[in-house]
Amino acid sequence: MSPAPTPATPSTGPHRRVWGLAGPIILSNLSVPLLGAVDTAVMGHQPDAAFVGAVAVGALIFSIVYWGFGFLRMGTTGFTAQADGARDDAELRATLARPILLASAIALALLLLQWPIAELAFALVDPSAQVEELGRVYYFVRIWGAPATLMTYALLGWLLGVSRARDVLLLTVAMNSVNIALTLYLVLVLEMGIAGAALGTVAAEYLGLALGFLLALSELKRRGGDWDRNRILDKERLLALFRVNRDIFIRTLCLEAVFAVFLSVSAKFGDTRLAGNAILLHLQTFMAHGLDGFAHAAEVLAGSAFGARDKARFRKMVTVSTVWAGGLALGISAIYFIFGGAILSLFTDLPEVREAALTYLPWMAVSPLICVWSFQLDGIFIGATRTAAMRNAMVASLLTYLIAAAVLAPALGNHGLWLAFLIFMAARAATLGAYYPRLEAAVEERP
Repeated sequence: MSPAPTPATPSTGPHRRVWGLAGPIILSNLSVPLLGAVDTAVMGHQPDAAFVGAVAVGALIFSIVYWGFGFLRMGTTGFTAQADGARDDAELRATLARPILLASAIALALLLLQWPIAELAFALVDPSAQVEELGRVYYFVRIWGAPATLMTYALLGWLLGVSRARDVLLLTVAMNSVNIALTLYLVLVLEMGIAGAALGTVAAEYLGLALGFLLALSELKRRGGDWDRNRILDKERLLALFRVNRDIFIRTLCLEAVFAVFLSVSAKFGDTRLAGNAILLHLQTFMAHGLDGFAHAAEVLAGSAFGARDKARFRKMVTVSTVWAGGLALGISAIYFIFGGAILSLFTDLPEVREAALTYLPWMAVSPLICVWSFQLDGIFIGATRTAAMRNAMVASLLTYLIAAAVLAPALGNHGLWLAFLIFMAARAATLGAYYPRLEAAVEERP
């Protein structure tokens, strides 16, 4: 096997390798929130505010469903990076085929269960009758994009695992650009209303899937090798994929539970504080999208070194990516401290909501300095596919958060809720940090 050189080859300087991955991923991540803003703006020009609410409800349902299957991206990156580091061409192809097959099976299940999923989802959200009626139109069009969305998750994870971060950027930006253009055309020109917004998204998802396959097949052609059916269906490797995906799924459910509890408790403090907290969580999302660039770089570079059993390179990649992530976290924190008020004004012109958000802005300004370490450790552990430790750490952190919120929110109000949230983030870093020495020791101990 003679692997073709990639941007992550050891001959490239570590700082260039980290930025070669992190830079495109950060740009790719930041293109995602723009899509939601355009969908909302387009629906805002419809004759009734219910259109905006319907898109928001429908998008929320798909966000929750698809987020739960995020393991198709995360688990794929770790296995692929390790196969790449080990220079195993047959396994590299198998790490693409397995999650594609799994994504197809999950998507088929979602299509078959689309009616009960809809009934449960709308019952839980419980919107107004008009919003639900429009939301169902949106939902029953968008659900047909499930196969494309889930398979694209696997393709993105695989491309990232072979260090094709620029392809990830190209795929994400192309898909979002087509989505925006089609939505504008179908809604504003053809006047298809909310069905047009959903159809534009579905069409963009399938175009993205086609582009993803072209990019992946082009990379495989460049590397050479053949598909090995026995390797793809190898029982032990399929079980390993199942275990990793199960662990990431449980970890994701715990994370969703934290945000659900946070918003639920926020609602008890009144509509104004709820709105203020919701805006601050947008800042949390933007911050996470930025810092995730270095976490993804750690996934690939640490995972590749893990696959090659190169402890020195593993330590180097962990150190360099984390130092850069810490620097970015410091920069984001400074921006929130200095320009936070101006940023909040972009989200709302309601004085009481802006004032509520300003009151608790210092918690958000501190957040990057605490969150960055858990984000980085997540990336390192995903790259090494040591997801059982991630699962256990997240469960422990969730329990810590529930106890902290139960004690601090009644005593300190919304300040206590934010303090509990940051305690949760610190607990994630502390619990994963406790596992880290064993992870590093395992780099050279594997058979």
